[in-house]
Amino acid sequence: MRKLLGHGELLLYLDFDGVLHHENVLWHPRIGAYLSAPEQYKLFQHIGLLETLLEPYPQVRIILSTAWVRRYGCAKSAKQLGPRLRQRVIGATFHSRMDQDLFTALPRGKQVWEDVRRRKPSGWIALDDDGEGWPQECASNFIQTHEKDGISHPEILHKLKAALEQLCKQ
Repeated sequence: MRKLLGHGELLLYLDFDGVLHHENVLWHPRIGAYLSAPEQYKLFQHIGLLETLLEPYPQVRIILSTAWVRRYGCAKSAKQLGPRLRQRVIGATFHSRMDQDLFTALPRGKQVWEDVRRRKPSGWIALDDDGEGWPQECASNFIQTHEKDGISHPEILHKLKAALEQLCKQ
């Protein structure tokens, strides 16, 4: 059996909604994804912040754990991140060979945990605004973000900086 990308590496499991922008993203067949939130919020408004946070840690790779992958695919979803983050993306928790109904029936934490068990990274962090259904085994690796301010919320930003520093000390 071949090793999955990310085996033995440092991984960041990345949700988009409620992490990189306000959580209230809607989809329309003609216009695609759009944000239904006050005007100070923009889609992917925290990409620059995440780039800055990850800059000292070039060894950290990204696994997309967002529903955007099921709608748009991994490559198209990764393009939303811009070139600096996109080059770090090595996969997603969902792939086309999976049963989508079974996958979506699982809480996000279980989806991530199953991927961690398959990839066997040397270390990992998960960013998600949804705290429901995360297995106990994930508690020390999971950072629940602010549903509106995502990673820019001061308390979350502090936790993420400390978690990245700890992850990369290994």
